[in-house]
Amino acid sequence: MALVMIMFMLCLLGFSLFSTLASPSSIITEPVFRKFFPSNIANPFYTYNDFIAATKYYPTFGSTGSLDVQKRELAAYFANVKQETGTLQYIREINRNNVYCDTSRGIPCPAGTKAYYGRGPLQLTWNYNYDAAGKAFNMNLLQNPDQVAQNGVLSWRSSVWFWMQNSNCHTAITQNQGFGATIRAINGGQECGKGSETQPAQNRINYYKDFCSQLGVSPGGNLGCA
Repeated sequence: MALVMIMFMLCLLGFSLFSTLASPSSIITEPVFRKFFPSNIANPFYTYNDFIAATKYYPTFGSTGSLDVQKRELAAYFANVKQETGTLQYIREINRNNVYCDTSRGIPCPAGTKAYYGRGPLQLTWNYNYDAAGKAFNMNLLQNPDQVAQNGVLSWRSSVWFWMQNSNCHTAITQNQGFGATIRAINGGQECGKGSETQPAQNRINYYKDFCSQLGVSPGGNLGCA
């Protein structure tokens, strides 16, 4: 009777005796990482070891909820990374002439109005995001944003920080809102709310479904953001 009550309480708290809590490294092993991002395509700047090192700053990343939820979160994260970087080919945004300087929040652009283009696995963009990330890392990224493109661990860390602390991407998956919410958080202004799926959004969805399949988990619902 006592065992039954314990199992009942665990279920109420969202635990299952048949699920296994994992870490990103136990789900995304190096062979899995290389299957997602083949070494003949991906830039050698982006290493598996640097990714794992960056995840250690955020213990709940890819380790929240059931094993299926953890797999979905990592699939969702890497699907967006694949779209943002062209399968980890690009460290810096291709078009660096866009102005990502918004001083209306009281944050200046000391590195120049065109210095805050996308960098890293999720292409960290805008002066205010570099400022916030720099404060989180105790670094002056506002003055020198290109540090994100020069240090592998920092580059991965900037993307996991954005996923975990500067957007609702983590909770979108762990609270079952669906993959589409991560697209809105990352590039919703350009890709979402158009009445039908834009090609970049559809790319993300396709990558997500593929990665979920490789990890042996269903993608869930609410995949799009049209």
